[in-house]
Amino acid sequence: MTAASLGAVMLTGCGGSAPLFTRDGRPTTAVQCSAAGPWANCMDHARGICQSDIDVIDQSSQGGVNKLLFACKAK
Repeated sequence: MTAASLGAVMLTGCGGSAPLFTRDGRPTTAVQCSAAGPWANCMDHARGICQSDIDVIDQSSQGGVNKLLFACKAK
């Protein structure tokens, strides 16, 4: 999956062709964080959204931005 395809479910914008659901039917979400900070910032943001742990679907860095596509793990 390319970085450009992560935009479909970005919290900060729209566009692209990221999968909307995992193979087992869980919805996916994407977040962007500054690449100046550690990946842990994006991971912590995603865990906060889920209020639980996450499964990382894809992650990339480009143009000073870290992009993380994830699905919440079942609680």
